[in-house]
Amino acid sequence: MIQSVAFIGLGAMGYRMAAHLPKHFDTVYVWNRNFAKAEQHAAEYGTQAVELAQAVQADIIFSCLPTSTEVENLIAQIQLKAGSVWVDCTSGVPESAKKLVQRLEVHQVDFLDAPVSGQTIGAENATLTVMIGGKAAAFEKALPAIQAFGKVIQHVGEAGAGFAVKAVNNMLMAVSLCAAAEGFTTLKAHGVNLNQALQCINASSGKSAVTEMILPQRVLNRTFPNTFALPLLAKDTGIALDLVREAALPAPVLALTQSLIQAANLSAEKNSDFSTAVKMYELWSKITLE
Repeated sequence: MIQSVAFIGLGAMGYRMAAHLPKHFDTVYVWNRNFAKAEQHAAEYGTQAVELAQAVQADIIFSCLPTSTEVENLIAQIQLKAGSVWVDCTSGVPESAKKLVQRLEVHQVDFLDAPVSGQTIGAENATLTVMIGGKAAAFEKALPAIQAFGKVIQHVGEAGAGFAVKAVNNMLMAVSLCAAAEGFTTLKAHGVNLNQALQCINASSGKSAVTEMILPQRVLNRTFPNTFALPLLAKDTGIALDLVREAALPAPVLALTQSLIQAANLSAEKNSDFSTAVKMYELWSKITLE
């Protein structure tokens, strides 16, 4: 039975995910590098802002950091409690997950790679999709805590499998984003009303998450709310392409998409939302999608 839970990394996603844990567990520790944010979370949601050394003594430890390297560096400087489970919700690198499983096994600690999808609205509403790699026994042990913020929760395979699914998912979204930018630029060049075209496409076979949510809620209304930074999408498409190369597979569409997202990231303002990738197409075509 889970007695205590911790959440490390209170960014845009982590802050909202951790908010659901006190509804299900009496002892919830939070820690953030900017400790004032942990104290703010404690005041707002009834969690306990504690030092890192105390947080990692919980039965289930969640982390949600920008990169796998940061998770590795964090784990390298702490001492964990035997029998605990570390659940990493970072969009990370599969090889890193395999490495951390071996490193933590020595200390009788299990590691699960458990990236999430659903953006900040999903974190706020506890409707995230969670794709998990690691030992089945560890998954079952941590599941009650993961259910606090996850709606679709799938154990997809061994260590690294969760990170792999997340990377490919984000790559597929990037493919759709680039295709939609090109398609809608073409339509506007021919004088088509984009909002009316969108209604037709979303009732037809060309619809996707990009046409149903990203274009109407971020691009066509020109808001580009920063909920998932473009540099993170560039990172994830890079992870996906590394998986392709490791398997020695042909994937020309994914390779081109990764190049386009990297180019968009280099030309964008620092930490712009991922949806601003369409601005690169607007710059090239001198056509604004609105």
